[in-house]
Amino acid sequence: MKIEREFLQEKAKEFNNNRALRISQRAASSTGLVEASIDKREYDSNRFHFNISLPETKIRNQNKSGRCWIFAAMNVLEYALCQKYNLKEFELSQNYIYFYDKLERANYFFNSILETLDEEPSSRLVSHILSSPMGDGGQWDMIKNIVKKYGVVPANSMPDTANSTASANMNDYLTKILRMYAKNIRKAHQEGKSLDDLRAMVEEYMGQFYNALAISLGTPPEKIDFEARDKDDQVHSEKGLSPLEFFNLIDFDLDQYISLINAPTKDKPYYKSYTVEHLGNVLEGDLVKYVNVPIEVMKEAVVDQIRSNEPVWFGCDVGQFFSRESGKLDLTTVNVFDMLDVDYDFSKEERLDYHESLMTHAMVFMGLDYDMENERPLRYKVENSWGSKSGIDGYLVMSDEWFDEYMYQVLVNKAYLPEEVLVAYEEEPIKLRPWDPMGSLA
Repeated sequence: MKIEREFLQEKAKEFNNNRALRISQRAASSTGLVEASIDKREYDSNRFHFNISLPETKIRNQNKSGRCWIFAAMNVLEYALCQKYNLKEFELSQNYIYFYDKLERANYFFNSILETLDEEPSSRLVSHILSSPMGDGGQWDMIKNIVKKYGVVPANSMPDTANSTASANMNDYLTKILRMYAKNIRKAHQEGKSLDDLRAMVEEYMGQFYNALAISLGTPPEKIDFEARDKDDQVHSEKGLSPLEFFNLIDFDLDQYISLINAPTKDKPYYKSYTVEHLGNVLEGDLVKYVNVPIEVMKEAVVDQIRSNEPVWFGCDVGQFFSRESGKLDLTTVNVFDMLDVDYDFSKEERLDYHESLMTHAMVFMGLDYDMENERPLRYKVENSWGSKSGIDGYLVMSDEWFDEYMYQVLVNKAYLPEEVLVAYEEEPIKLRPWDPMGSLA
């Protein structure tokens, strides 16, 4: 349709004659859409109460970076370390993982450039590869690959820097560098340079890139000391450990855990394994891989793991119907569409198909409120990485209904999974295109 003046006059008149719309306008324009739409009568329906709660540790803060997936993973490993050594608190270095993820991701990027030398820069694939080579987000299997290859270190062995806590400028310049290198490699290919020549260029560029990372994030340690005092005042001390030796002290079997996703779209049948093309960090590492399951299967596995006193790493679309002030993720507290006088009609399948929702943030389940009589979860205790002033002392509360709609990925111990899922995970994964919503990075 063509918007005519008569249409505008008619709609303005209708709006001004509607008292409810005028009230909504005043509230939304004064306080913002989300704040004005919060229904505080719903606070009690998703209250911060849990009858199953794992021991709490200090809340971390990723600050102005997109490292939530690393923080969530380190929180899981810290929990395992504290349980093993009876510690109240211990922090692992997120910056150490961050450094090696950036380094490996640059090498992965160069490999993708070499694989697509004969495609035009304007092709969808090359455009995708060039779009965000140094983004902060990631997937669980990318954590697994880094930890398997490089181990972990205590936070005091490689603390955060100004660039890891506020990463936008660093990522911007690292991206400029990688795109320039990609241009040089493709140009050399067009000039007839051999593949060996191009690989030599990559090796030189990787050396320069290492230096840029070391300047920005610090130099990773080769040896560390593990020193901690437990709750019974006993001292634990191991000197001169390699990062891999230190990780082995944690006694966390990375291969015992697999990722489940819930993507109820027609192109992804349940009980099949999937991977995403051109998504990863460590070139020789494991594929990013997961099994698509019904939401009920995912939920049962999460509940079983929490009830067995194990935290659960997960990825969700955190911005959906989220009240930051109260730390609530539910479908009733925030109701912007009610204020906008719009009937919101989108299924989870449709939201994925129409690019309305995907995984945006990783956190950790640390408890739940479980209805023992009806054997079902009511709400979940969520450990976040936005500092203790966010939510409720750093924690969020997620309703079971919100879980159904906006939960996309969970990491589960194989011990809590049915045989059908385990069999599917071992099958050759179906390859998804790089821009598939299940290839999103938390």
